[in-house]
Amino acid sequence: MKLKKLLQKLANETNYPSVTISLNTHRTHPENLQDEIVLKNLVKEAEERLLAKFTEREIQNILNKLSTITTKIDFNHLHESLHIFISKDREEIVKTMWPIQENLVYVDEKFAIKPLILAYNRTTNYLILLLTQDKTRLYRATNNLVTEEVENHVFPFGENPHFTPRDIERSDAEYMDDIAREHFRDIDKALVDFIRENDEKLNVVVIADRNNYDRLLQVATKPSIYLGYDDVSHLEKAPHHISEQAWNIVKEKQSNRRKEAISEIKEAISEAKVITDLQEIYQATIDGRADLLMVHEDFKQPVKMIDNRTFTYENDAKEQGVIDDITSIIAWEVIEKGGRTYFTSNDSIKELGDIVLKTRY
Repeated sequence: MKLKKLLQKLANETNYPSVTISLNTHRTHPENLQDEIVLKNLVKEAEERLLAKFTEREIQNILNKLSTITTKIDFNHLHESLHIFISKDREEIVKTMWPIQENLVYVDEKFAIKPLILAYNRTTNYLILLLTQDKTRLYRATNNLVTEEVENHVFPFGENPHFTPRDIERSDAEYMDDIAREHFRDIDKALVDFIRENDEKLNVVVIADRNNYDRLLQVATKPSIYLGYDDVSHLEKAPHHISEQAWNIVKEKQSNRRKEAISEIKEAISEAKVITDLQEIYQATIDGRADLLMVHEDFKQPVKMIDNRTFTYENDAKEQGVIDDITSIIAWEVIEKGGRTYFTSNDSIKELGDIVLKTRY
């Protein structure tokens, strides 16, 4: 299930009790040996919390799901964190490549989806163009993983078909540059056509030497689709090595966007469009006024709702009727209503507060 669709289902479900278990995990051996033990301990904590509020008969369905959850996980193929969502109607297991602040168990009428919102915001689908004058390959990628090689009537793109009529011309640098640019013009056109036909939001990271990248940009019909380039030093290596190069560029772009968002919020202060009070942020969000939300990654706030617009601050997230972290609800409301949400570890946002909202009006 696509992450956004899953988020929509989890965010819109209200079931008491709903159990969320989130934990940091490991990709490699022997560190991953501890993950199953940690999860079993968290499952035990969830069971104890449930049985403190319900009879075994009332929650037998949920207890059954918890008792078998570890058998459904391949602990040899995890990422940086693991998230489990269980209610009488649902059982979801989600791996993400983003670590969390701490391992936690939530028991509430809503799932704690904040880690998935962070993962959703930092999940980027893009293309990797492995560019040479001999053979050019195109890959689809999500974050640091190549998901497939594009193989169609155009890609892989063969060697330069433009004819060099006389051997002497091979020593003519200007002529050879023109031949290369003509080849790259063909590749750029094929790439732009592919994006138009498949997904207009796709951008491209180019793996090439600097000269070839510069030539490509000189003839590009839409230079803005190219996020950047890295050297073609890993040409003979597997696609996952190429994706590691490309992912470093994408991560830097993501970081820059978060910094730009902080600057955008600070600039909006003079326009009286910035809210830092949590309750006012919540109300502006449900009213559809949220344009840009910034939340520091380590901030969370348990609350108890008084009515559909107001709440009291709470200290004990485990108390019955307490929402473990109101920022999850706020962040998803912003996204659902067409706004932007960013979680950041950049402490400069704390000059304004741990959670800050720029409104539309």
